[in-house]
Amino acid sequence: MAFTVRKAEQRDLESLGRLGAMLVQVHYAFDPQRFLAPFDGIEHGYASFLGSRLASPDDCIFVAEQNSAVIGYVFAALEPASWKELRGPAGFIHDVVVAEDARRSGVATSLVQTAIAWMREHNAPRVILGTAALNEGAQKLFHRLGFRNTMIEMTREIEP
Repeated sequence: MAFTVRKAEQRDLESLGRLGAMLVQVHYAFDPQRFLAPFDGIEHGYASFLGSRLASPDDCIFVAEQNSAVIGYVFAALEPASWKELRGPAGFIHDVVVAEDARRSGVATSLVQTAIAWMREHNAPRVILGTAALNEGAQKLFHRLGFRNTMIEMTREIEP
C-alpha cells in the first residue's frame, strides 16, 4: 500500500474531523463511563480543535495520504516539565488514528515514527503516550516501536 506522510494543512480539517470522531467512537465503545460520548457535530468540533493547533510551534499534526485522501493522522505536542505528573519535559503523542480500511499496512507506524522524528528535532528527551486499556492492537504497535509501560490510569465513578 503506497501512501505519503506530510504535515497537516487547513484543507485536511474535514478529514481530520471525521477521523477524530472515529477515535471518539472507538474509545467510547471501550468504556462509555470514561470516554467522551459521540454527539452530533463532533466532527466539526474535533476539526476545529485540531485546526487551532496547526500553527502552534509546540504542536504537530501529520497526515498519511493515499490517492489524495487522508487515511490517518498523528497529533503530538511538546510539553514542559510537570510536577503534577512527576516528569520532566516530554513530547506527547495524543492521537494516532488510521482509517479502518488502511490499518495493518504500516500507516500508524509511519505516523508515529514521523512524530518521534519531529520531537527529536525539537529536543524532546522522551515521548509519552496513552492508550485505552482494551486497545490491545495499539499497545502491541507501541511496544514494537520501543514504548514501555510506565503508568496505569484508574477511574472510579462518583455516585450521587
